[in-house]
Amino acid sequence: MPVDIIQSFFLIFTGAAALAAVALFTRQPLIVAYILIGCAFGPHGLKLVHDAALLAEIGEIGIIFLLFLVGLDLPPSKLKHMLGKAVVTALASSVVFFAIGFGVMAAFGFPVIEACVVGVACMFSSTILGIKLLPTTVLHHRHTGEIVISLLLLQDLVAVVALLLLGGFEGGALGTTLTVVVALPLVVGVAFAGVRYFIEPLLKRFDVFQEFTFLLAIGWCLGIGSVSHWLNLSWEIGAFVAGVSLANSLIAPYITENLRPLRDFFLVLFFFAVGAAIDPVVLLDVWMPALLLAVVVIAGKPLVFRGLLRWRAEPSGVATEIGYRLGQCSEFSLLLTYVATAIISADAAHIVQGATVLTLLVSSYLVIFRYPSPIAVSKALRRD
Repeated sequence: MPVDIIQSFFLIFTGAAALAAVALFTRQPLIVAYILIGCAFGPHGLKLVHDAALLAEIGEIGIIFLLFLVGLDLPPSKLKHMLGKAVVTALASSVVFFAIGFGVMAAFGFPVIEACVVGVACMFSSTILGIKLLPTTVLHHRHTGEIVISLLLLQDLVAVVALLLLGGFEGGALGTTLTVVVALPLVVGVAFAGVRYFIEPLLKRFDVFQEFTFLLAIGWCLGIGSVSHWLNLSWEIGAFVAGVSLANSLIAPYITENLRPLRDFFLVLFFFAVGAAIDPVVLLDVWMPALLLAVVVIAGKPLVFRGLLRWRAEPSGVATEIGYRLGQCSEFSLLLTYVATAIISADAAHIVQGATVLTLLVSSYLVIFRYPSPIAVSKALRRD
């Protein structure tokens, strides 16, 4: 078994590196390269990687760290500021995008529960792609970048709630109520008390030891995740709460920067596992709804965001650019299908996966050919 894992890691990361180089040359998001290498090497492709289930479990750690880092970037003061400026746009757009996904699935005769899950999956734009295509020195500290990041973070919050409702609890309606009313506040209380009386004193005393800070952050993330899991919430919800509880710490930016490589390592495995789960035979059976969903998302999201932002008195150019930057499905869309495997069919999951990959591809082209980005085709638009 260890030999199989080492061989699998070699194939995954070597193949991903090679395909990522091709993706960069063609101005594609790297997520797509990871998914495609999963399709090629997984059980439905060349069958070079046998234990896709094990890799999916390992890859879930990447999602845990992703939500931990999202939480680290959401101190309460920032949440309050975001709620004041972007909440109307975020919530109104989420309702419209849910209706789009639900409508496409209902038109093809899918059950209500599957149409609802796909509708939720359409509510989010890609945080990874959106941030990657923002020039660091040009937009991050300007108005456009502020709106993009605020909307993405608010969508991440909605995605966390969706994950809780879809896969973060066990039992029926009573179990759901008890989880939300009792377990979640308990996890939040433990996390914030732990930071105040345990984490912060340790950081103040030993913050000069970078290795200790790194280990403490990982231990805190997985520790609160364990408490959350023990209370029938998900590991991911616990990781998010752990991040928020640390967000006001002076060490939060350092932890964020140093955990990114570890998160990216596991995210490669997660997206490989997503690709490995895609069966081309099933995808061919549902190509029509997948393609229609992708087209509607690509055409609809820029228009919806532009309309809502113009209603909020944003300039036409800013509103249009933000719409294009957020005009795709998200990595959270893929995660939702992963979490919701018990309640949706393989057909529904493949529709979301196929549509997500298509929107990531097309959206990246629409941005890099029109607006400043680090990987713009035109030198006049290339900004870092």
